[in-house]
Amino acid sequence: MAAGLAGLGTGVLAWSTLVEPRAFVLREFEVPVLPSGAAPLRVLHLSDLHLVPGQRAKQEWVRSLAALRPDLVVTTGDNLAHQDAVPAVLDCYEGLLDLPGVFVLGSNDYFPPSPKNPLRYFNDSHTKGAERTAERLPTRDLVDGFTGAGWLDLTNSRQSLEVNGVRLEFAGVDDPHLGYDRYDEVAGPPAPDTDLLIGVTHAPYQRVLDAMTSDGARLLLAGHTHGGQVCVPFYGALVTNCDLDTGRVKGLSRWWPGAGSTPSSAAPQSAAWLEVSAGLGASPYSPFRLACRPEATLLTLV
Repeated sequence: MAAGLAGLGTGVLAWSTLVEPRAFVLREFEVPVLPSGAAPLRVLHLSDLHLVPGQRAKQEWVRSLAALRPDLVVTTGDNLAHQDAVPAVLDCYEGLLDLPGVFVLGSNDYFPPSPKNPLRYFNDSHTKGAERTAERLPTRDLVDGFTGAGWLDLTNSRQSLEVNGVRLEFAGVDDPHLGYDRYDEVAGPPAPDTDLLIGVTHAPYQRVLDAMTSDGARLLLAGHTHGGQVCVPFYGALVTNCDLDTGRVKGLSRWWPGAGSTPSSAAPQSAAWLEVSAGLGASPYSPFRLACRPEATLLTLV
């Protein structure tokens, strides 16, 4: 019996460290948010690469997504996991950088990863950002690479973009997990000629989601949660690493001001659509995935 349990444990550990972290998958959703008569828009959402130079399987898979030729690319942060990762990130995004794109940053675009006690994610007691380390990542190089290709920096910023005849307005914030979000600087209803207001954030904290939907955002995009990263098969995520409920830890759900943990099935008709990406990577100090494959998302807005 003991030998069997030990064998099972060894198998699960091997799967979660060697197999599932490389089992990349493209999720696809159709989201009804565009005005009547508008042509569909295909939006590729990427998040949480946590890239370390030499992770060739991940780089090649992300590079292959350019063949999808989406109308818009959105990345919701945590691209880096190493001081020297910026060239590798820009290389695997190369074909996507030729397309219209927008981005926000996450904590791991500012600060390098470090060992943490995973149990502290259950009560949010782990240290973050500058309280954890004085070392900084080359954030400016990453931002310059994105903006140099024409992508819009939504760090506490409100910007507009016309894609295939659809006027999109974006309200973005810096990482709420670090307390860097300043939504008050970009708050307000969409411009009169806007077809769709999209809220973009790395970490889907309720205060940010509430503020964005109160202003009329019909689509919210986020990452950060890793989908729970290590999930219980047939049960799901145990933590979200923020104050979002585990029922919305990844995938498509509904959000409205004050939703809290109320299930999406109770959403009012005016509720926004929230898509949280489970992301493509994890800290190199906890490179596990269990019942939560790394992913990118292709949203077809209709």
